[in-house]
Amino acid sequence: MPTRPSATKVLKRAAWLASLAGLTLAGVAVAQPAPPPPAAPPQETAPKAPVTEEAPPVTVPTPTPTAVPPISEKEVTAAPPPPPTETKPAVIVRRARYDIAILEALDKVTAESLRFEAPVGRPIRFKSLVFTVKACERSSPGEPIDDSIAYVTIDSQPRSQPGRPALATRQAFKGWMYASSPGLHPLEHPVYDAWLITCRAAAPGPVAAAPSASAAPAR
Repeated sequence: MPTRPSATKVLKRAAWLASLAGLTLAGVAVAQPAPPPPAAPPQETAPKAPVTEEAPPVTVPTPTPTAVPPISEKEVTAAPPPPPTETKPAVIVRRARYDIAILEALDKVTAESLRFEAPVGRPIRFKSLVFTVKACERSSPGEPIDDSIAYVTIDSQPRSQPGRPALATRQAFKGWMYASSPGLHPLEHPVYDAWLITCRAAAPGPVAAAPSASAAPAR
């Protein structure tokens, strides 16, 4: 007769079947596919700018030139003349004239010098020279240099000695003298030299006596 399995074997076999069933269930759970990920929300796309179509260029026709009729001389009117402008005459400022010239003379031999006044039109002697001033002026305000100018004649006239014939008079200088430029028109004399200092007006009242230039001893 067949023998019955023991209770221990039955229990082992039941435990083995239970573990096999657990493994089978675990394999089934692993074999199931994973659920799909949630879908991303749809992205909003920026609206596209509307495409504008350029209009075709407009062809502008070139106007035809029109002939202008010639203008006759009768239709042309002469321009009116400009109004006359008043031109003021230029004001000429003349030089001021004075009555007395102040001169200075030098004897080159003795180194003697003398400054004296020579009234206009009156001869003044310095040794053997006779000075006669014809005019004495000062420069006008419009001139660049403030100067004194005198027109002078200088005669070489030695004094006559008693019992001797008078020597002839010789003109040593004639022309304008400038106080600022003594060397411009100098007196060319071997013994004497002279130049202009300035011009001045005569003092009011009685005329003063001439300086001692006329009383200088003659050579």
